[in-house]
Amino acid sequence: MPKLIVVTREGEEREVEGAAGLSVMEVIRENGIDEVLALCGGCCSCATCHVHVDPEFAAKLPPMSEDENDLLDSSAGRDANSRLSCQIPFTDALDGLRVTIAEED
Repeated sequence: MPKLIVVTREGEEREVEGAAGLSVMEVIRENGIDEVLALCGGCCSCATCHVHVDPEFAAKLPPMSEDENDLLDSSAGRDANSRLSCQIPFTDALDGLRVTIAEED
């Protein structure tokens, strides 16, 4: 199983495993990290699963949709590495992906 490195809002780094085919948001939640609210359940209609992706992996991610971009625009903590974790399919190619959970808006 591919590994995901999650940095919590408190700066704690946790390495977790997740099944390929889930979203990054699902992997985070299934491993008991509750800082990702994901109020919409992964439907790309809120920004409560906002993460900052390690720039090393940016080229491996699917392009950002217009809906994701619009939702991230509403976040005060958006930066060049911002993504919605529900919109990132977790694959074997992302083994070792490091994400930092964004501050709550």
